[in-house]
Amino acid sequence: MPESRLPAAEVVPAWLLAEPDRLLEFARAARHPGGGFAWLDDRGRPVHDRPVETWITCRMTHVFALAVLEGRTGHAELAEHGIAALTGLLHDGEHGGWFASATVAGPAVDEKRAYEHAFVVLAAASAAAAGIDGARALLDEALAVFDERFWEPEAGLAADVWDREWTRLEPYRGANANMHAVEALLAAGETTGDARLLDRAARVVERFAGQVARKHGWRLPEHFTADWTEVLEYHRDQPAHPFRPYGVTIGHLFEWARLAVHVRTALGPGAPGWLLESAGALFDAAVRDGWSVDGAEGFVYTTDFAGTPVVRSRLHWVVAEAMAAAWVLHQATGDARYRSWFRRWCDHAEKYFVDREGGSWHHELDHGNAPAATVWAGKPDVYHAYQAALITVLPGCASFAGGLLLARG
Repeated sequence: MPESRLPAAEVVPAWLLAEPDRLLEFARAARHPGGGFAWLDDRGRPVHDRPVETWITCRMTHVFALAVLEGRTGHAELAEHGIAALTGLLHDGEHGGWFASATVAGPAVDEKRAYEHAFVVLAAASAAAAGIDGARALLDEALAVFDERFWEPEAGLAADVWDREWTRLEPYRGANANMHAVEALLAAGETTGDARLLDRAARVVERFAGQVARKHGWRLPEHFTADWTEVLEYHRDQPAHPFRPYGVTIGHLFEWARLAVHVRTALGPGAPGWLLESAGALFDAAVRDGWSVDGAEGFVYTTDFAGTPVVRSRLHWVVAEAMAAAWVLHQATGDARYRSWFRRWCDHAEKYFVDREGGSWHHELDHGNAPAATVWAGKPDVYHAYQAALITVLPGCASFAGGLLLARG
């Protein structure tokens, strides 16, 4: 058997195969008594004086739903807790959609953002696949809101931020929300059997990974005007913004690469060749511009459009997405170089990010690989690390929920 085709158990380090159990145990503490899931600090303690964030609640619900699909016991109730918050605490019963964050007293941030709404779709899709009560009705509602309020048919892309009453749409358009919409649409498509959702996911990937990134030498712009014109200087004065940083976000190149492979899997034998080509080119650009380019091991957070590092912080989700992208490209091509990168980044993650004492992974390191909190404080969720571990035991798939259903037969 060629080395590149070795079974997962002979390629994936033992610590990563065991990582889901450790991450799930850490995540349990996030259950918020007021509903949803709390932000966790560096020691895994819930920060109850912060509002409940919709994106965190969705990510945690998604993870617990995947645990149910894996056949792990004790997680269905946690997924149900998340669904309850998305139908109650975080849901806008007056105007529809979901607040960005809330407390038991009401909304804390009442904007309606495509980013959070994409994660509502993802959480509901995974929970519906797992048979969680109320999830399918939530998924139907979330898809209807996303379709009516965010999807722009002419562009084939999603708008970004509305006010609470859906009367004012921010002129900003962004790649980040669309990237997570792809993941959500793929999961929802597999859960519902609606081929239209797959078509939309493929259209978004074609626009960003097949066109925009190619136009810029695979250094993908993230920020756009209302007519989808690139704004390359956006947030130059806020380069470390956690959701809209200036320049090229290295981790997102890996995520787009992974999603292009997922879309290719979903499309089957008729998938166009550019999907794998673009995935490989994005992966190579991320390695070239991001990996150990500033005199220290690790991925920089962002670069400018010439490939020069801008924010040199090391974020856990970047290496997690690098591992996942390397794995799916290894699955798709059998190319041993992807397996080699995968193992190298597994070693890097274990050495620097995995926190055996405090639990989970350090979410941020400085450019010398010491724990830091410039971009992120605490350990808000386990989504990226959990998926990086889980993907290694799945067959080639279009979504994590779909892969687990396929693995179960």
